[in-house]
Parts: sequence; C-alpha cells; structure tokens
Amino acid sequence: CSVRSEQHFTNFDFRIRNNRKMGKNGKGGKSKRKGKNKNYEQEKRELILKDGEEQEYGQATRNLGHCRLEIYCFDGTTRLGHVRGKFRKKVWINVGDIVLVSLRDYQDEKCDIIHKYTPDEARILKKKGELPAKARIGTEMDLTMEEGVDDDLVDFDSTVVAEDAEIDEL
Repeated sequence: CSVRSEQHFTNFDFRIRNNRKMGKNGKGGKSKRKGKNKNYEQEKRELILKDGEEQEYGQATRNLGHCRLEIYCFDGTTRLGHVRGKFRKKVWINVGDIVLVSLRDYQDEKCDIIHKYTPDEARILKKKGELPAKARIGTEMDLTMEEGVDDDLVDFDSTVVAEDAEIDEL
C-alpha cells in the first residue's frame, strides 16, 4: 500500500517537472482556460431582422437585476424584458443597447430579449428604416419623459435674493 502511493507521487512529480506549461495557452486558472482575455476580432455576422408582429425592436432603459431590464419598445410601450437563458453570462446587455425582443401572447407588459445588436448593426438598422429616427445609438436616453415637459428640480428663474440684514443675522 505504501509502495503504490510512493510510486504515484513520483509519477506526479515527474509530470510536474517535465510539463512546465499548465494548459494549452501556458497559464493556469479557470479564466485562462475559457479564453476570456483574448482579443478576438469581431466577426461579421448576419443581420437579424424582426419577424412579423411577435417581435419588436427596443432599447434598454434601466437594469433591474436578476437578468431583467426595463425595455422601451419602439412601438411606444415600456416592457419588462427578461434575458434568455442562452444569453445569461455570455451576452451582457447595458443601458442604452438596442435589442430585439419577443413579445408574449399572454402578457403584454413583459417580453423576452432574444438578440443584442452591436452599435454598427444598430446604425445599419436605422439607415434601413427599421428603427425610428428618435432612437439614439450608443447613448443612454430617457424615453419615459414626454417631449415638451419641463422636469427640472431647481427653478433658477425664481431665486430669492437675501438682504444684507438677513445675512448679518446668520
């Protein structure tokens, strides 16, 4: 029993000494094995357009956490968007990103995010007329505010000028 374990350790030591590289890329660790920090050039991918009434273009307006986002759909409604399981931990959606959502037949206030467009793809969609002219690409936009409504918290026009006597009392 002791001979076998001793032989096992000698084989293990031999493998460590002769194989100086930990993996294929020469570095150890989980993130290295997944190939995380490699700079791949973006591949040209086929532009995915919406199919009929069951899909809609939208823009992420707020991140709610737990794979949920508030999506402003370009048909004029704000919906609760849920990231598909296929995209979780693979595709990160930020506020301001243009996405393709699948509408639910039984819940109009909820949708499922099925595709995220890059800024270049979103510009192509806007040129083709698929996205409205008011869509801002690559920036956060507050679409919940109506146009023409002044939502300032401080009104600078109606400031009160304090007199010198009041200042001296303080």
